[in-house]
Amino acid sequence: MEDLKLIVLDNIEEFGKQTDEYLKQINETNESYIIPITRDRFSNGEGKIKINGTVRDKDIYILSDVGNYNVTYNMHGFTHHMAPDEHFQDIKRVISALSGYASKITLVMPLLYESRQHKRKGRESLDCAIALQELERLGVNHIVTFDAHDPNVSNAIPNLPFENFYVAHDILNRLVEKENIDNILVVSPDMGAMERARYYAEILGSDVGVFYKRRDLSKVVDGKNPIVEHVYLGANVKGKDIIVVDDMIASGSSMIEVSKYLKENGANKVYLVSTFALLTEGPNKFIEAYNEGLFDKLYSTNLSYVPEIIKNEPWYEDTDCSNRLANIINKLHNKESLKTIFDDTKEVLKKVERKK
Repeated sequence: MEDLKLIVLDNIEEFGKQTDEYLKQINETNESYIIPITRDRFSNGEGKIKINGTVRDKDIYILSDVGNYNVTYNMHGFTHHMAPDEHFQDIKRVISALSGYASKITLVMPLLYESRQHKRKGRESLDCAIALQELERLGVNHIVTFDAHDPNVSNAIPNLPFENFYVAHDILNRLVEKENIDNILVVSPDMGAMERARYYAEILGSDVGVFYKRRDLSKVVDGKNPIVEHVYLGANVKGKDIIVVDDMIASGSSMIEVSKYLKENGANKVYLVSTFALLTEGPNKFIEAYNEGLFDKLYSTNLSYVPEIIKNEPWYEDTDCSNRLANIINKLHNKESLKTIFDDTKEVLKKVERKK
């Protein structure tokens, strides 16, 4: 395994170190797989990256969290928080610094860059597809991501391997361990998340419901049509423990409105489940909603940055996915089948049956 190496950007350091530790355990070694890098930033905002280790003929895995807004630098005398565009630029800097010497480059981007801009209507930019094509031109050989907003965006790079992994089993394992699942109903907050909700329902052996978001198509606020109301379609929620499932929580307004409806209509406990808890408007909205009794727990993962202030809240449950990524990297490096990682339903089903 000497030819396997990780390059961990500063936006994913903690997760990268955890993944490295699991890789060391899997391969029974004390040697770290991480190649150190130096990141410099000039005071006008321009940057550069230097790789401080050998990469010749190595199987390189670049790890980056483009959603981490806690990485800062000084620009023109003030503190600047890095945005996804800048994180993506740093990925390209790493690829450039490799100078074509690596035998293979795999980019691990848990939160897929521009994943919500995967299609367009009219004269809109097509950012996700363009970014993937740019990575292919720069020499990336393989892309690994988690719970892509629309996996069909891989059609933009038909000749480049694109692995999209789901963490439903990781979250379900933790939820089943912590909560009572005897009286569960799974609910999708909108039509787009219905397939995900159905999968959770099948695993848990429960019914499923869905909300229809009625939008005001005559207005555009923050780049989208504002939601007028949520219309619920499905089984009666009265007396049920509800799991509301989506791929990501941005501002969280929709999730909280859905939770409020469920509680007002007699739901017992409401568990919010999301792969990426971005919480783009900060934690206060969720703290207030929790104090008002609108939801009971938020289950998410460490695949993208979550500040400590949220992790320490009594309503937040974090799911570690570094072990899963370590196994993915190990199997990819050894050219082994990923079937057991893509489909580990049996283990979750056993845990659900034992809990019931």
